[in-house]
Amino acid sequence: MEDQAFSNPVSVPSQDSKNIGMLMWIGTIFFGFIPALIIYLIKTDDSYLADQSKEALNWAITVLIGVALAWVLCLILIGFLMLPVIGILNVVFCIMGVVAVSSGKLYRVPFALRLIK
Repeated sequence: MEDQAFSNPVSVPSQDSKNIGMLMWIGTIFFGFIPALIIYLIKTDDSYLADQSKEALNWAITVLIGVALAWVLCLILIGFLMLPVIGILNVVFCIMGVVAVSSGKLYRVPFALRLIK
């Protein structure tokens, strides 16, 4: 029962938390891990934003690793096919994050590496 954040839903987040979370997910589309890292370091007192910033940061790191691998694989031409797929997945999952955060739900990206817990 020590991990209550997942067994019991986080209390209803304030509208400010929802707005900051939406801006963070939108910023992740354009600026990668930087918006999530800023929120992760600054908003340590808000459990909802801390959770969502970890998720966005994990997703941004996953995308960064995928793009790096795709660039290496461009040497054998398959990377040129992977880059647009990674870009589309990034936009789709970040928009899904915006929609979930706008309604105050916890969002988990299905393919993210959980490096930050």
